[in-house]
Amino acid sequence: MSVDTNEVVLRLENIHKSFAGVEVLRGIDLEVRSHEVVALIGASGSGKSTLLRTINQLERVDDGQVWLRGEDISDPATKVDEVRARIGVVFQQFNLFPHLSVLDNVTLALRHVLGTAKSEADARGHELLERIGLSQHAKSYPERLSGGQQQRVAIARAIATNPELLLLDEITSALDPELVGEVLDLVRQLKGEGTTIVMATHEMAFARDVADRVVFLDAGVIAESGTPTQLFTAPRTERARTFLSRFTG
Repeated sequence: MSVDTNEVVLRLENIHKSFAGVEVLRGIDLEVRSHEVVALIGASGSGKSTLLRTINQLERVDDGQVWLRGEDISDPATKVDEVRARIGVVFQQFNLFPHLSVLDNVTLALRHVLGTAKSEADARGHELLERIGLSQHAKSYPERLSGGQQQRVAIARAIATNPELLLLDEITSALDPELVGEVLDLVRQLKGEGTTIVMATHEMAFARDVADRVVFLDAGVIAESGTPTQLFTAPRTERARTFLSRFTG
């Protein structure tokens, strides 16, 4: 069966979000298609993390709609737990449960959200740990792992349920520089397998090399968007040129 790479997996329409009277998102419109990797870039405070949190319904939008494969998941009547089972998310901090083994962390959503039998969930967990090179740590606890290893476990946990969409929020920002590469290699592998990804990142070289599209946020709006080649070599807006000059010289 052929895969429709033109299918719109995520559609954001006129997304607004404020905190304590400060408007953080000011009318975001965005479409993400199947197997597409979209990188969100911009200065701290530009709205990248808040945008991801509204997609996953960790923050309810003040106005606008979030559509996941044609379903309005921003509708207040939406069952949030069901939505989150369809969207994998990895944050800056690893958020692993310290009292659970690595394997139990990876299989948690499978067992408790999807109701997968323990034997089947464990088999899936071992398969994922093998894939990310951490099968020998299945029975270990997170504190025994390096930051890079913990973040790879967090990614394995996020993809264990075969989500329709994967959100990555600055997943390398809490890592020591020498550990960044191993995490980004895993994301590169997921792209190669066709995972649909929206990622907020400060890793400009990675965004340039891996993303299909780069979206530059500035003060809560999409100031510019395009292919990595277009945005990094010939940005159209002065704001994007100023921001990217810090990385490109």
